[in-house]
Amino acid sequence: MEKKKNKPAPETPEKAAAGEPAEEAREQAPGQANGTEEARPQAADNAEGEKKSEKKEKSETEALKAEAEDYKRKWYAVTAEYENYRKRTASDSARRYAEGRADVVKGLFPIADNLERALASCSDEATRKGISMVVASFEGLLKEEQIEPIDPLGQPFDAEMCEAILALDPEEGEKSGIVKQVYRKGYSRNGKVLRYAQVVVTK
Repeated sequence: MEKKKNKPAPETPEKAAAGEPAEEAREQAPGQANGTEEARPQAADNAEGEKKSEKKEKSETEALKAEAEDYKRKWYAVTAEYENYRKRTASDSARRYAEGRADVVKGLFPIADNLERALASCSDEATRKGISMVVASFEGLLKEEQIEPIDPLGQPFDAEMCEAILALDPEEGEKSGIVKQVYRKGYSRNGKVLRYAQVVVTK
């Protein structure tokens, strides 16, 4: 006698209801995968945005550094120029002051000439002594002002320092072009002639 096969019992509504979550889970699984895939491009965009922001900040920092270096160079240049200007001004002021004092002293040269002539012609000893003291005071003033007399007696004539007012024939044994007599002293200061010496030279 042939045995009857047992047929599966039809699902009851309760079992069907119990199986629904499994089906929904299977249906939702692809959705969850899609959510992860959507999150990945967003994270990549955020990373790229951060890189761009960092690059922009770095570029701005470099630009500020370059600007600061430019201001620094300009400041050094202005400082150096001001220091040069200050030195030039101080040098010019000192030079003008010295030239002004030299001009005052130059006004005393004729007085000194007269004193020396008076000293040479004076026969009274007391008077000579008094004139000598005045001449010594004048020479001390010249020394303080760094003014030196030009007295080229017996030396070859130098047109840079002397002015020939007369030329005489040389005597026996004398050379030509030699200062034979100093008619008026000259004066110089730091190599600059304040007054040329007037001299008599041999032809």
